[in-house]
Amino acid sequence: MRDFSTEADARIVIDDLLRQAGWNPADRSQILTEVFVSSRHERVAETQAEYGIRTSKQTPDGDEIPSGRADYVLMDRRGRPLAIIEAKRSAIQPYTAKQQALPYAKKIGAPFIFLTNGDLIYFWDYGNDDARIVNSFFSRRDLERLVEMRSTRKPLATIEIPEYYIRQGESREVRPYQQDAMRALDQAVELGKRRFLIELPTGTGKTDIVCLYLKRLIQAGRAERILFLVDREQLAKQALEAIQDILNQYSSYWLRPGMVKQEQQITVCLLQTMIGRYTEFTSGYFDVVIADECHRSIYGAWQTTLTHFDAFHIGLTATPSAFIERNTFQFYHCRDGQPDFAYPIRDAFIEGYLVPYKFATGITVLLAKGAEVDDETYDPVEFERKWTNEDTNRKMMEEFDRLAWENYKKLAPNQNTGPGKAIVFAITKHHAARLAYYLNELHPECKDRYAEVITSDVPNADDLIRRFKREESPQVAVSVGMLDTGFDCREVLHLVMCRRVRSPILYQQMRGRGTRTAPHIGKQGFIIYDFFGNHEYFNDSDTDIFTGTGRGPGGTPPGPPKPPGDLIELGLQDEWLHAVKYVEVGPQGERVDKRDYITNWEKTIQAAAREDHIIRKVRDGEPLAPEEEEELVNRLNKPEMYFNEDNLRRAYRQPGGNLLDFIKAALGSLRIKSREEELTENFHAWLVSKSLTPQQAQYLSLLKNRGIASGKIEIEDLFSPPLSILNAAGLGVELFGEKELKEIIEDMNSSVFQRKTA
Repeated sequence: MRDFSTEADARIVIDDLLRQAGWNPADRSQILTEVFVSSRHERVAETQAEYGIRTSKQTPDGDEIPSGRADYVLMDRRGRPLAIIEAKRSAIQPYTAKQQALPYAKKIGAPFIFLTNGDLIYFWDYGNDDARIVNSFFSRRDLERLVEMRSTRKPLATIEIPEYYIRQGESREVRPYQQDAMRALDQAVELGKRRFLIELPTGTGKTDIVCLYLKRLIQAGRAERILFLVDREQLAKQALEAIQDILNQYSSYWLRPGMVKQEQQITVCLLQTMIGRYTEFTSGYFDVVIADECHRSIYGAWQTTLTHFDAFHIGLTATPSAFIERNTFQFYHCRDGQPDFAYPIRDAFIEGYLVPYKFATGITVLLAKGAEVDDETYDPVEFERKWTNEDTNRKMMEEFDRLAWENYKKLAPNQNTGPGKAIVFAITKHHAARLAYYLNELHPECKDRYAEVITSDVPNADDLIRRFKREESPQVAVSVGMLDTGFDCREVLHLVMCRRVRSPILYQQMRGRGTRTAPHIGKQGFIIYDFFGNHEYFNDSDTDIFTGTGRGPGGTPPGPPKPPGDLIELGLQDEWLHAVKYVEVGPQGERVDKRDYITNWEKTIQAAAREDHIIRKVRDGEPLAPEEEEELVNRLNKPEMYFNEDNLRRAYRQPGGNLLDFIKAALGSLRIKSREEELTENFHAWLVSKSLTPQQAQYLSLLKNRGIASGKIEIEDLFSPPLSILNAAGLGVELFGEKELKEIIEDMNSSVFQRKTA
């Protein structure tokens, strides 16, 4: 924590923070300093006329005006006050300056107040909310937008919830549970709740609900700028498609890693991209932040990105509450296990909004009882070798194909082309290639287009996905990782599990690929061909649906996901990201040692930088046009090494990296944050996510320095200098209680200081 022992020290830091938010401290049309507000003397003459100050000793609503000064006054473009900044030394909790700052703000007519000691910044919209911690000052445009929205705001009750909307060229009814979700959001907004968690099963229209609700927020004058965060490119495309369908009268774009940010109303962005770019935005830039599959986002660097924005946060998840970590509920200010709105999957099946499933019977189950692999970090290639071979691969595909052709007309009477769309989940890229080969061998009349492999190493993966969704061929998509979650194809009639799954989250996500309705083909259900007995592990059946609260083998509950360090599938993290020492590349899944892959990558990029103008632009930090970024992606993702984001994330063990980051790393132009910077950012994100009193926040800021210095905080540290000199143990017990103090320190250690291993 900085020690602002003099006013000059404070001014240097605050001026720098203001510049980062787009203010120019030297421009007196933007910022005034040392603005005197006194009951005995009028303020300086140059500001008196601008503000129309009266000489009374009280504000119009009766607050006494002490003699003193406002450290900074932030002005709008018309010379009117927007906010005052009250600065304190680092030893002083800035929240305590509220009552000192409030009469100043009222006297000069500034609607907002910032309170800071350089380490913590509080933003106070004193006419509406209490002061709260934010990551940065707001820009002039942010504050002007807030003033404008407050002047035009309407009650949400005056904005009608629609009964129908147009999506993909067809009229769709707003379903009762979708209307209920919007009413629940209305109530939360009107009550001042700033974070909202929605749990809806895959296929029930989470994105559509949010788009419809955003439209109402904009119409009510409660939102102008919106951020939609997702973690996969396919989800970004689907979100942008829904936004441009439902919110077509508002400007929107997809912010990619190499692009210059655009001043449009709706920004779609990958979490992986925003991790490296959130500092380009002030904390007040967005009014609403949507996090899709938000249970993946509330830890480590992901949380830092979310908490940077002082906005109305809406979290969307298809994961049942039993398997959502406590931190997710805490971030969205919910009681543990209780989202703000939930629609059970059983209700969706009963009410016909999702189609039911059955498991294929009489098929070969490769992973027999008693042959379990206990270690969560098993090597996928070794697993493939142990449990599959050419005979078993061929037999699985023959059994699936025969049953699919027998069943498809019963599943969807209006499906003209057999056997209907199918997704095959493989173990490895090599495994996927073999399974697709055997399927194509069964149907020579389709000329190798019956089944297609869709992985990150396929240069035309997007085109293949488009064809799979909209054209007759391919009928079968075989994939590893790309189609497990977030993939939307209503016509899917068959899901083929050719891999072991032990994550209850992933299992339900995979199962959800088939639940969407498709009235145009008369879809009545879908079939799961489970060759590895996954549904038996979760005791899942078409009559007793596994929803995350069932029991595992032998009647033992599977339990919620373990912490990230246990290498359990968490969505954003691949379960083998850190445990496996190789990268699978190419259509046949050739194994390349991660160190060799990185070495080859660095040599390739360094050599190309001498002649390639696009790579030189990346090196020099120049923005790329979308077509340049696409050209670069296509050029690098070619034989022999298949350099793409998916493989590079595995090689570098950096799930949040993007292609441009890896290019800069290879060229030595990527500035790696120091450990102290990284921990400080993570601490602020963690702090913002908690519901703490100002005194508790100040106390934990004190402990943070010990954690940075020693790597973690021990209870014993509170009884040793320098913390013992400050009576840290007694103060901590007074603020939290003995039990809660131990819990909050454990949480701080696991969330902030201990390096994540997955």
